Amino acid sequence: MQKIKPFLALLGSLVSGLGLAQRIDNTASFRQIGQGNFIRLHYDNDFFTATDYYYTQGYNLEVVNPALRKNPLTKLLVKATGNQVQYGLAFEHFGFTPTSIQSNAILIGDRPFAGCILLKTFSISTDTLRRIRVSSQLSTGMIGPVAFGGEIQAALHRLTNGIEPHGWQHQIRNDVILNYALTYEKQLYTYRHALSVSATAQAQVGTFADRLQTGVVVMAGRFNSPFGPTPTNRQLPLQLYVYAQPLVSVVAYDASLQGGLFNRSSPYVITADQLTRTTFQANVGAVFSYKNLYLEYYQSVLSREFETGLAHRWGGVKIGISFNPFSH
Repeated sequence: MQKIKPFLALLGSLVSGLGLAQRIDNTASFRQIGQGNFIRLHYDNDFFTATDYYYTQGYNLEVVNPALRKNPLTKLLVKATGNQVQYGLAFEHFGFTPTSIQSNAILIGDRPFAGCILLKTFSISTDTLRRIRVSSQLSTGMIGPVAFGGEIQAALHRLTNGIEPHGWQHQIRNDVILNYALTYEKQLYTYRHALSVSATAQAQVGTFADRLQTGVVVMAGRFNSPFGPTPTNRQLPLQLYVYAQPLVSVVAYDASLQGGLFNRSSPYVITADQLTRTTFQANVGAVFSYKNLYLEYYQSVLSREFETGLAHRWGGVKIGISFNPFSH
């Protein structure tokens, strides 16, 4: 695999002991759209699990198109040796709150308010002979009031007749987000179009989140293999499957809890000795895909991220449309 081993070694030396569970992971194998030209909208909200705290909502709009390989930033992305490569851009916004948004006082021992806005450059490459997928992603953006997290939450609550959120004046202050993520997936077992078991590992390093994460993915149902290749005349136009993804992360730094790397003026943060260094996350979901339409619903649960915190659950929906007609 081209340049993978030295890059993994470099990441390992940079991030020994890392981890923030990635909230919107559009590059995972169970979310594969087997076309090179599509758009997809991701929307997360803890409303789906009847909660209203911590990771309160997030959305991501991604575009995948062969022309994006000309983006100069793609030269920084690591790719597997193979004949299937997708290039994309994604705009992402998400926010965090404490367990209560009804107080104007700082809630000591609770999660700080934080809003984040990102532009992601990514690639997904597949080594079809060794059944390996490598996804790399460069995220640039900002954390802080510039992301308008409080204003967006207030507008959504007004639309849904929710309570007016208070406390955003204490949010994490403005700072730069520059993060790199590298994900390696290896298929361990497959049975026709009905079952797939794969292992996954991710390293993430930068000013926003530093982590290492590993887990497995089980897919069951009716689907085209995300590790390919399947001859065009054997592609399934209709796919319907469920998936489960248990993950373990090791945490070194999380700006949404600890504040930005450069701006240390945030009025309230979680200190390094309060972080829970090992977290557990489970994602389960169902995907329906027919020709150029992609639909997904999922839920996630994450163990506590700091000593005085709670476990958290949220859900999400994803809608995608491919612009390459499905051929037989």
